[in-house]
Amino acid sequence: MSTVKVWDLPVRICHWALAACILANLAVTESGSDIHQIIGYTAVGIVSFRVIWGFIGSRHARFSDFWPTPSRLRAHWQILKNRQPDPHPGHNPFGALMMLALWGIIIGLGITGYMMGTDMFWGDEMIEELHETLANSLIPLIVLHVAAALLMSYIGKINLVRAMITGNKNLPD
Repeated sequence: MSTVKVWDLPVRICHWALAACILANLAVTESGSDIHQIIGYTAVGIVSFRVIWGFIGSRHARFSDFWPTPSRLRAHWQILKNRQPDPHPGHNPFGALMMLALWGIIIGLGITGYMMGTDMFWGDEMIEELHETLANSLIPLIVLHVAAALLMSYIGKINLVRAMITGNKNLPD
């Protein structure tokens, strides 16, 4: 096994802080409460920072390292089909798709949450339903994200959860 520094501190802080915000707003806070709104805006701020970090951060934090192009997605699908080891030290292309989907939903939640508090959209059922639909769509994506991380850890014999805590990935030689 060789150890590779993969995820820098800003990536790891963003990941776990975002997970805490989502968990708090889905399971702990009361919808529409001040704390719910503050946590929601904090989540949008974290995603916004992480997007900026995707352009200026360390190697594996940058979008150029993992952007899910069609050719990268096809190549990764072949690797999975052939049960080969994952050659990506950082995020693989499917993981990148998941990140983008999660971030898009979180930004959408922030926008619709903000809109619900404005005079123009106060009490607008369509905006409220969209906000609720986005929140409800986040849950299965989170489950899929966690399941995929655990499955890829098992298949690749790499503890991805520990890697997201320490920043280091133990890769098979």
